[in-house]
Amino acid sequence: MDFLSNHIEALVFCAAKPITLKEIQNCLTEMFEAEIPEKDIAQGLADVQEKFINDDFSFELVESGGGYQFLTKPAYQSSISILLKQQSNKRLSTSALETLSIIAYKQPITKSEIEQVRGVNCDYTVQKLLEKELVEIKGKSDGVGRPIIYGTSEKFKDYFGINDLKELPTPKDFPVEEPSAAADAQGLEQADE
Repeated sequence: MDFLSNHIEALVFCAAKPITLKEIQNCLTEMFEAEIPEKDIAQGLADVQEKFINDDFSFELVESGGGYQFLTKPAYQSSISILLKQQSNKRLSTSALETLSIIAYKQPITKSEIEQVRGVNCDYTVQKLLEKELVEIKGKSDGVGRPIIYGTSEKFKDYFGINDLKELPTPKDFPVEEPSAAADAQGLEQADE
């Protein structure tokens, strides 16, 4: 049964959200090309839970959110809080996200072209994106003055969880907001003035 428990442990570990018993069963059935009884999976989950109860581990298998997931034990909450706080300080600002999206969609692109789209100076933001290795210098333009051209890096793909730039959302993926009646009325009032 250790063999089955190891597979269950791997599935729970890799799942991005709580994985249900049925999802585990479907994966194992496809892998082994045989129906795995729910009672065997339940026993495997119990074995994994038992394994991680030991104080040698900082996390445990918990049933929550309609499925099973690994969660850190409460004793480690303080150190995790510090890490999350430090990581939140490393998040991208709105201006960095705007600049990065322009680079991602229009690459290769020069800084002056980015500034034309944003309408503001982007020196600082581009420098920060270079430091975070989300963008990289792709060469020099053939235009006047041969300005540097920028594009996204491999780290950009990893940061946003994509394998190819073709996976970026397209305008058709974004919902179009219908103008509200209040906005229409305000537009009419402004037109009358």
